[in-house]
Amino acid sequence: MSLKSVSRNPWSWIPTLYLYEGIPYSIVMTTSGLIYKTMGISVASLAFWTSLLYLPWAIKPLWSPYVEVVSTKRNWIIVTQLILGAVFIAVGAAMPLAFFFPITIGLFALIAFSSASHDIAADGFYMHALDQHKQAFFVGIRSTFYRIAMLTAMGAIPLIAGLVQERTGLKPVSLLVTAIPASQFTPAAPPDSFFTGKTTEPGIIVFPGEIKVPIYQKGVSEIDSAVSYIALSAPPEPGERIVLNLTHKSGSKDMKLARNQTGRHEFTESNWNRPVRVTFTVDHNLNRTTTSVYKITAGNIAFSWTVSLAVLGFFLLMLGVYHKFMLPYPKDAKTAESVSLRVYGEVFISFFRKPGIVPALLFFLLYRFGEAQSIKIATPFLVDSRPSGGIGLTSAQYGLAYGTIGMVALTIGGILGGILASKYGLRKLFWIMALSMNLPNLGLLYIAYAQPLPGDAAVYAAIILEQFGYGFGFTAYMLFMLYFVGDSKYKTAEYAIGTSLMALGMMLPGMMSGYVEELLGYQHFFLYVMFCTIPGMALIPFLKVDPSFGIKSSKQ
Repeated sequence: MSLKSVSRNPWSWIPTLYLYEGIPYSIVMTTSGLIYKTMGISVASLAFWTSLLYLPWAIKPLWSPYVEVVSTKRNWIIVTQLILGAVFIAVGAAMPLAFFFPITIGLFALIAFSSASHDIAADGFYMHALDQHKQAFFVGIRSTFYRIAMLTAMGAIPLIAGLVQERTGLKPVSLLVTAIPASQFTPAAPPDSFFTGKTTEPGIIVFPGEIKVPIYQKGVSEIDSAVSYIALSAPPEPGERIVLNLTHKSGSKDMKLARNQTGRHEFTESNWNRPVRVTFTVDHNLNRTTTSVYKITAGNIAFSWTVSLAVLGFFLLMLGVYHKFMLPYPKDAKTAESVSLRVYGEVFISFFRKPGIVPALLFFLLYRFGEAQSIKIATPFLVDSRPSGGIGLTSAQYGLAYGTIGMVALTIGGILGGILASKYGLRKLFWIMALSMNLPNLGLLYIAYAQPLPGDAAVYAAIILEQFGYGFGFTAYMLFMLYFVGDSKYKTAEYAIGTSLMALGMMLPGMMSGYVEELLGYQHFFLYVMFCTIPGMALIPFLKVDPSFGIKSSKQ
C-alpha cells in the first residue's frame, strides 16, 4: 500500500491544521493591535489599518476557484504555511526600524493574503476528507483549536514579549518598601532639582530610594500610605516612548500599590522629568515591621516583538513540515486544471441562487457585528493606562491571562459546542449559541465601568466569559456555513464566499471602531457594542436549517 493511499486519523491533523489556520489571522487581526499600542500608535490608526487587513479574507472568492481547481488543496496548504512562517520572521526583523509601521503593515498584508489562500485550501480539505457527521463532530474541535491559535497569538506571543521586555532596555531598579511604626514615619517630598536631568542617556530615577510606610493603628494613627516619585534621568529620543513597569518581586505582600494605580507609566521627551506619584499602602491587619521588594523595569519593546515574532515564525515553519508528512490524501482532491470565467460564473451563480440567500447573506455580515468592534478595542482597553480609562495590564499579564484561564475556558466551550451540535443538531442550539456568543460582552462592559485592578477576579472573570462564550457560540456560525454550502460541486469555493462575507462583516465595523471609541470612551463604547449584537441575532428566525443537520444517522 502506498503512503498516499493511507487514511489518517482526523485527530492527527485537524487540531494542528486549524491551530495553524488561526494563528496568522489572530496575529494580524488582534495581536497587531497590542503590538502597535505598545509601540505608540493611536487606537484610531491601529484599529483602522488592522481592520483594513481583513480585505484579503473579504475578497478571497476572487481567487478561490483558482485554489479549487489548480494543483491540490494539500499542496496549497504546505506552500502557504512555509511562506507564512518566513514572513512572520521578516515582520519581527522590521520592528526596530524607524518606519516600522508602514513596513509591517505591508508585511502583514502579505501574511493576510497568504493566510486567506491557506484558509480556502484548509477548509476545502476539511470538507473533502470528512463525511457530514465527522464534519459536524469535528467542527467544535476545529473551532477550539482555531481559538487556541488565537490564544497563542493573544497569550504566548505577548507573554514572550513581556518576558523579553523585563530583561532588556533600561537598567532595572529595585525599590525596598518597609513597614515601620507610625511614630517613626516622616513623609518624603522630593527637592525641586531632583528630576531636572542627571545623565545624557535615560535611566530610571526613584525618590526616595527606600519607601517607609507607616503601620496602621486604629484610633492611634490612621495614616496607612506613603508616596514615591519616579521619572527618567534624561529625555528619550524624539518620538520614542519608554514604558516603566513597577511590579512586586519578593518579600511581604502586606505593602502594595494603591487601588487606583497599576504600576505602568509612560514617558516621552515631553514628560520625562515630570515625576509620577506612586502610592504604597499597608494592610490594616499588619502589626509588625516587614519589608517588600518591588522592581521597576523598562524593556526594549521593539526588540521584544522581534524575538516573539521570530519564535512564532520558526514554530509555523515546523508545523508546515509536520503537515507535509501527516496530512491525508482525500480521494476527490483536485489535480491541475485551467481556470476560466465559466468556472467563476458557475461558483457565484451556484452560491447566490441558493434558497434563503438574502437572510443568509445578512446573517454572514451581521452575526459578528458587535464582536467585530469589541475585539479591536478590547486589547487596547485592557493594556491602556487607567487615567485613559483602561485596565493597565502589562504585555506579560495580558498574555498570561489569555494563555491560561482563557485557553481553558475556550477549550471547554468549543468542545462542548461540537459535542452538543453532533447530538442535537444546529437548529435546536442556534439561539443558545448566539446568546453565548454575544452576552459575554457584558463582562467587558462591567470592568470598563468598575475599573478593577489588573489582578482582580473581575478582570479574569470577564476573560473567562468572553472565551467560553466565543468557543461555544461560534460553533453555530461555522455549522450554518457548512449547511448552507451543502454538497455543492464547488463547495470549497462557495465556503470561501461565506467566510469572505464573514471577513467583510468583521472588516468594515472594525475600521470604524477606533473612531467610535475615541468619540465615546471605553465605557460608552462597550455599551454601544451590546446594541450592535442585536441585528445578527434578530436574523436567526429567518434562517432555514434542516433539524437533522449535523446529527449522526444510523448509517454513519
